[in-house]
Amino acid sequence: MLDKNALGRMTPPTMNEIERGAIRRFAESMGDYNPVYYNEEYAKASGYPTIIAPPTFPYSFYLGTDLRELLGVPLRALLNAEVTFDYERPLYAGDKVLVTSRVAEVGERPSATGRMEVAVIEDEGRDEEGRLVYRARRTLLVRGSKENS
Repeated sequence: MLDKNALGRMTPPTMNEIERGAIRRFAESMGDYNPVYYNEEYAKASGYPTIIAPPTFPYSFYLGTDLRELLGVPLRALLNAEVTFDYERPLYAGDKVLVTSRVAEVGERPSATGRMEVAVIEDEGRDEEGRLVYRARRTLLVRGSKENS
């Protein structure tokens, strides 16, 4: 069962360094072979200072805390329902991004089988100078937490 007191909880700020190899592996795992993720010359010719990370790359970031602990739910209880990313600029190979996550919403929503517990997590990534690079908003469903109504 989702801890209703989780609202407002935050992860500790955690630094993530974006490495070329990690960008390559992430893009390959998605089957995305856009050369801006692999080829520095191509990325520069496209107007970037170096290779960039795919838009969903922050999903791979370490948050400093397991979200299940933050939300008070057991192992294998969370399902990703939706995620959105808003960028101020692309993520570049070599960037160091300080990431914090906050529980923005906890509650219930109707579903086809009754009511489902839901948590919304908002992430924020800032560069070494403290400038906002991206924001993400994730909606997570808590599996098997309640009887169907």
